[in-house]
Amino acid sequence: MSLTDDMKAGLQAPICLTWELTYACNLQCVHCLSSSGRRDPRELTTTEAEAVIDEIQRMQVFYVNIGGGEPTIRPDFWHLIDYCVDHDVGVKFSTNGSRIDPRVARELARSDYVDIQISIDGADAATNDHVRGEGSFATALTAMDHLADADFGEFKISVVMTRHNIGQLDQFADLAHRYGAQLRLTRFRPSGRGAATWHELHPSDQQQRDLYHWLLDRPDVLTGDSFFHLSALGEALPGLNLCGAGRVVCLVDPVGDVYACPFVLHDDFKAGNVRDEGGFERVWRNSELFAGLREPQSAGACASCGEFDACQGGCMAAKFFTGIPLDGPDPECVNGYGEELVAAAAGATRPLVGADHSRPSPVKFLGRR
Repeated sequence: MSLTDDMKAGLQAPICLTWELTYACNLQCVHCLSSSGRRDPRELTTTEAEAVIDEIQRMQVFYVNIGGGEPTIRPDFWHLIDYCVDHDVGVKFSTNGSRIDPRVARELARSDYVDIQISIDGADAATNDHVRGEGSFATALTAMDHLADADFGEFKISVVMTRHNIGQLDQFADLAHRYGAQLRLTRFRPSGRGAATWHELHPSDQQQRDLYHWLLDRPDVLTGDSFFHLSALGEALPGLNLCGAGRVVCLVDPVGDVYACPFVLHDDFKAGNVRDEGGFERVWRNSELFAGLREPQSAGACASCGEFDACQGGCMAAKFFTGIPLDGPDPECVNGYGEELVAAAAGATRPLVGADHSRPSPVKFLGRR
C-alpha cells in the first residue's frame, strides 16, 4: 500500500489539527471561511482548551494550526500558546498581524515551537484592502517588520488566491524574499462569506493554468495541497494530492464542534464535539462521518475521465457549497466538466454555509475591479 493509500484510510491522529479558537475578529474579510466577526459566548473555556491540548499531546498530533477569527483577540491566547509549547505540541497560528507589536515579536522569536502565518490577500494595499479592509495591508507589513527586527526567522506569508491577486504571484514571492519569509498560497473556497463572493473572486481557467505552471517552477512555495485539482493538467504538484478531510486533517471550532475540514463548516460534515464523552480522540477515531470518508471513494461522474487519478475529483467543500454532488467534478475542473453543473446549480437551493458571526455592520463586496 502506498503512502497516499495509507492517508486515504485515515491515521490514528491527524497530521494537522486546525483549531479556530474564536469567531471574534477585528476584520470582516469578504472571503472569510467562518464568517467571523463576533465572539460566540459558548467558546471553550481556558480549562476546556487545555484539556484538548492534553489530548493532542497524548495522540501525538504533528502540530496544531490555530486560527479564527483573529485568535490573538482571545484573552487567554498567549497562555494557550505557552501551554501547547510546554506540552510539546508544535503551534502554527494565522493572524492579520494587528496584535504583533515589538514586544510580542521578541517573545515569539524565543520559541522553537511556534510558527506564524501573516495573512494578506494582495501584494499592494489596493488589492489587499479591497478584500480584507482598509488599512489591513499596512498593519500586516508592520507585523512583518516587527518579526524581522526581532530575528524571528522564516515566518510565513499566507495568501488566498483570487482573481484580483493571482497576477501578483511574482510580487508575493519578492515580498517573501524581502523578509526572509516563506510564501504559502491557498485556494479560495465558497465557504462562509466566500459563498457570496466566489463567483466574483475565484480565478479564471487561464489564471488557474498560470498558477499551476508557476507552482511547478517553485516547489519551495507551500500550498498545503490546496491545488491538487490542478494536477490534472499534467505533472503532479508537490504534496499528497488528495482530499485529507477526516483522514489526515480536521477542524475544531470555537465551541468544540469537530468538522471534517476547515472549509465545510456545515452540519453534514460535523463529526462530534470535544465536550462529548471521550473527547476529541473518540470523535477522530470513532465517528461515523470520518469512518465513511475513510472508505474507498467512487469516482462517480468522473469515472470516465482519464485524469481522475491525478485530481481525485477535486475539493469536497468546493463541490458541496456550489451545489455539485460530492461524486461530481470540481467546480473549477481544469477540463471544464464542472462549469455546466455550477451553472445549473445557480438557480437551485444550495446548502447554507453555516452560522454567520459577522458584526452588525454589513460586509460590502465591491464587485469587479
